[in-house]
Amino acid sequence: MKRRDLFAGSLALGALATRKSWASVPEAAAALRRTAPAGSIPHLPPMRVHMDQLTDIKVCLRPFRPMGPRLDVEKIGDKTVIHNYGHGGSGWSLSWGSANIAVGKAAATLKESVAVIGCGVIGLTSALTAQRAGKTVTIYTKALLPHTRSVRANGSWTPDSRVALTKPAGPEFAAVWEQMARYSWRTYRDYLGLPGNPIDFRDNYSLSDIPFDQRHLPPPAPGVGDYSTTGKPQHTSEFADYGDLIRDIIPNPEDIDPKDNPFPVAHARRANMMMFNFGAYGHLLLSEFYQAGGKIVIREFHNPADLKSLPEDVIINCPGYAASDWWQDKTLIPVRGQTNWLPPQADALYGVEYRGAALLSKTDGVMVQGLDFTHTLGEMIGVGNSFEHADRSEAEKAIGIFEDLFARMGKEHV
Repeated sequence: MKRRDLFAGSLALGALATRKSWASVPEAAAALRRTAPAGSIPHLPPMRVHMDQLTDIKVCLRPFRPMGPRLDVEKIGDKTVIHNYGHGGSGWSLSWGSANIAVGKAAATLKESVAVIGCGVIGLTSALTAQRAGKTVTIYTKALLPHTRSVRANGSWTPDSRVALTKPAGPEFAAVWEQMARYSWRTYRDYLGLPGNPIDFRDNYSLSDIPFDQRHLPPPAPGVGDYSTTGKPQHTSEFADYGDLIRDIIPNPEDIDPKDNPFPVAHARRANMMMFNFGAYGHLLLSEFYQAGGKIVIREFHNPADLKSLPEDVIINCPGYAASDWWQDKTLIPVRGQTNWLPPQADALYGVEYRGAALLSKTDGVMVQGLDFTHTLGEMIGVGNSFEHADRSEAEKAIGIFEDLFARMGKEHV
């Protein structure tokens, strides 16, 4: 499911294959479900969403590559470099599948020791996958996971969110994407139900003031061109959409009957969405890496020639957007994303998308994100924007949408 479908709501959700959903939810959410009749909507407490509750603003630059993630092999002197970066807004979702491809190429070298560059989610899952393949692994990084761009992200399952443009990626990339998405989905199931709920599921509600089938993005303006003529995508229609390839394994969204709608909004849909609790999940991954004998060396690289000094002959390169500088990869396009954080609210564990903003209540905090306030941009939100500083006015607008929603919802609960 693309981010424009999940959050902006500009395209109607298609019918998905029927299957039983499975989930691991914290005790508070489980209790809510136990008190609700089968198939009904559980009681949803309004959330405390106000600017005076804001605890943090995080800004991420997603490393978007029009032809899809870079997964090729390159020689630097006598070093074999396997690239693994450029996942756009799909890094968390595709990380295990992408790592599996990269480590497969590393294993073909028959070398016992592997270096991994970067300790974001792509680097860390690559390192763990290499360890599971019997390799001795050292991570070289400027910062540990809690201080990387990875943990400034949204933290939900969005496997084809700005992962490629249809034409530059070509038809062959669809199969690669499906391989990564299915492998990652299976791997995440192994982390369900663990202490701290590192991987979890939430009921996520898409709300609309008008019928969903009446919401459409405007067509491209005449003469604006596209990626092939300008070097940058110009319209959301250029982005690849691969969601149908895995619809057999993704929980089915459902329209909510108006009489069961708990929100003061005319139209609502509910979907069971996988999400990542950064603190618990990151701690678990780092602990596993260390317990398997992994080492981390704090080191910064400035150009590819720096790799020649490493003792390892095989290197998996996972620098994220930093590849635009130290590897001089000019195919990368920054995609800015800002998340705004409020304290956790354990009595209200669900997500909402409404009027171009998204809210997700997680165990590590309530995340509020401004997306397509104008309902005209879709996947073009933040594309080409490298401004990595907090924008408080953006936070105020996104938080204000939910402050108003929950104020109206609270009156209905009185």
